[in-house]
Amino acid sequence: MAEEIELKLALAETHQARFLRHPMLKQALGRHIETLDNIYYDTADLSLRRRGIALRLRRKGRDWLQTVKLAGASHAGLSSRPEWEVPYTGHFDFSGVDQPAVRDWLQRPKLLARIIPICETRFRRVTWKFNAAPGVVLLTLDRGWIIASGRREAISEVELELAAAPVHAIFAIATQLAQRVALTPSVLSKAERGYRLHLGTPPRPFKAETVALSPAMPPFEAFRCIAMSCLEHLQQNHHGALTRDDPEYIHQMRVATRRLRAALRLFAPVLPDQLAGSLRTPLTALMTHLGRARDLDVLLTEIANPVLAALPDEPRLPALAGDITNRRYVARQQALALLAAPDYGRTLLAALETLHPVPAGDGAAIPLRTFARDRLRRLRTKLRRLAAAADLQDPASLHALRIGVKRLRYALEFFAPLAPDGAFSRVLQRLAGVQDTLGQLNDLANAGALLMDCAGDDPRLREAVTLIGGWHGPRYAGLQAAVARELPRLTRLRLPRLSAA
Repeated sequence: MAEEIELKLALAETHQARFLRHPMLKQALGRHIETLDNIYYDTADLSLRRRGIALRLRRKGRDWLQTVKLAGASHAGLSSRPEWEVPYTGHFDFSGVDQPAVRDWLQRPKLLARIIPICETRFRRVTWKFNAAPGVVLLTLDRGWIIASGRREAISEVELELAAAPVHAIFAIATQLAQRVALTPSVLSKAERGYRLHLGTPPRPFKAETVALSPAMPPFEAFRCIAMSCLEHLQQNHHGALTRDDPEYIHQMRVATRRLRAALRLFAPVLPDQLAGSLRTPLTALMTHLGRARDLDVLLTEIANPVLAALPDEPRLPALAGDITNRRYVARQQALALLAAPDYGRTLLAALETLHPVPAGDGAAIPLRTFARDRLRRLRTKLRRLAAAADLQDPASLHALRIGVKRLRYALEFFAPLAPDGAFSRVLQRLAGVQDTLGQLNDLANAGALLMDCAGDDPRLREAVTLIGGWHGPRYAGLQAAVARELPRLTRLRLPRLSAA
């Protein structure tokens, strides 16, 4: 068995020629070019995929090679997984798989009889070899197509694979390349993309997933898993943000950066010096642009458009909505320009390198459950104080309360795997509802200044702002009433206990 350690990067198709002209490629020990044909197999009901097994045949010249790969550790493009390769002689041979459970399952006659082709890839691969004592790093550029069920997608990706070299060598080469070309960590393999084509799965925004934590983990290792998950959440939405009009992609990227910031704050007592700044600072510009685009999305779709639909004959509203639309377009284009630029890829690569691996901080010996219990209690205590101090007529106090609710909610989501199944579900549902209500109040409170900025000195547009404010008045009062009902409950909020050790 070999263990494959690689970093997969998506290369913007418009940057392929620039990549090939990169001066660093002249430092390679050698270069090799080949065309690769691959066929991925599974059963009609995708039994192999469900077990985390990939089965591939690859043609190289006149010969075919069979590869079996298992799902391994994968973090925002950096992966490590076991694989077995043998020559293909006309039938599948799994005798070389040295994990008995996997080998025995694959060798069942009933399974073998059901294996069929799922998708194909055909691409031209250029491979460069770089010295990275005590080993080498293989750099490949793949350009071609993924084909399945009569559909196809372009392949344009770069991969760096270790051959007895240290992991930092991958990042050193990737960072040099990303100085000139747009390279971003790729979270989907060719096989996964092929499966999606085979199934006809439509692209959709990716939401945060639960991170598998173990009570045996040191707190810093738990943070590392959470931070990697946040980066993957960010990158899963990157392609959709660049290629689709759905604003939810940008919203989910914004949520990913917020979750990472929340994790940095939550785990601050056990993080090494300077780590928080090295992760937070590079993401500041990204968070600003994503936030601006999202704020204008909300201003148009949730504040202005409902009034425009309710008052279609009001002549002052379309001009104001038009100005918001123009600003929204500009903000979106600025955000997309940032996402498409080399700086974005370098930011993610720097974050990945920071997290893989680094020494733990002073709290390495603290049991994770003890750490989680302490941090949750602190957040709950602070939330109780914020709820007691909240004033319905003071937007600033409600904004502070919303932040407190959000931080506790994220912490509960992070630590949910340490509690009995479903133990946090009720309190999470309540906090999510309160956060949504407070968020709507915050959007309405901030809308006035944004709308007046759009209206400028035009008296008719200022009158339109007044109309919008008046129309949302009853809604604002209803939201205030909902918050008033929740405040006493928040001041008495209790949290379920984490499971016993």
